[in-house]
Amino acid sequence: MSKINLTIATGNYDRTRPISDGRVQIEGVDPNHLFFSPEEMFYRAFRYQSFDVCELSFSSYCVGAGNPDFPYIAVPVFLSRSFRHSAVFIRNDAGIKQPADLKGKTLGVTEYQLTANVWVRGILEDYYQVPQTDVHWIRGGLFDPKRPEKIKVKLPEGLDYQEAPEGKTLNQLMKDGEIDGLIGPRPPGDFYSNSNYGRLFPDTFGEVAKYYNDTQIFPIMHVLGIKKTLVEQYPWLPASLYKAFEQAREIALEAILDTSASKMTLPMLDEQIDYVRQNLGPELWTYGFSENQHVIDTFLRYHHEQGLSTKKLNASELFHPSSMESYSL
Repeated sequence: MSKINLTIATGNYDRTRPISDGRVQIEGVDPNHLFFSPEEMFYRAFRYQSFDVCELSFSSYCVGAGNPDFPYIAVPVFLSRSFRHSAVFIRNDAGIKQPADLKGKTLGVTEYQLTANVWVRGILEDYYQVPQTDVHWIRGGLFDPKRPEKIKVKLPEGLDYQEAPEGKTLNQLMKDGEIDGLIGPRPPGDFYSNSNYGRLFPDTFGEVAKYYNDTQIFPIMHVLGIKKTLVEQYPWLPASLYKAFEQAREIALEAILDTSASKMTLPMLDEQIDYVRQNLGPELWTYGFSENQHVIDTFLRYHHEQGLSTKKLNASELFHPSSMESYSL
């Protein structure tokens, strides 16, 4: 049987390169594996369904999943995960020393439904008792004033959420002191050179360790999606994709733990690995549904509470059944 040709779009990660370079084969698939930034990849996937298999924003996927015509179904491959405590950037002159000080402040976001922002707002409300309705929100592009909200959303009542002034970026508003901070996966442009910029949690490692030990949550940012039309034609495909990406993940983990010669251009990698293993656990970056259901359920609750889904979604309905379990010997 000849292999099917599929275009696969993901980020360029150590956990995806084994598929791109052929170290891991996807059963029955001849892949055209393309690498993109998240912003371009998601824009092309959600606007034009440009890819057969694609890394997807978890939040955007949840927004779309309630629509039976939505083109993708996910498998529980979580290509991006991140503790987003480091994603709250503040001006040091704004009087923000702890999460409670965010009440009454003005924060910028590039998109309300961005996965990182959903997690941060949920964690601030759930864990630090800072309701999203106690913050003034400004939406705009970080560096491009024309950046749109990719998906139309219905905001919860009582939320003060306004568009940035025409022609203004969040980066400029932050620099000029017109906002007190911003939330997002990327910092303002001169974050590392501007002495008046900082993070809400300066001791990110310590704060993350405390949060994780209290909640056992390692936030999921992205899932892997497959076009539903392909699944109908090739019902074996979701399980085969899960199997291949799991193999690629294992190769990446083996490589990063071999620190005789670091695979990353980053000093003190050994020490970071030691810290994570000692304070968070031996293996956090897992794929699969059952071992991550508590993380998924928490995100779906946040998603619903923030008005992004009209009802709380059922976690098990978001993923193709054949990718949620595998055989064992």
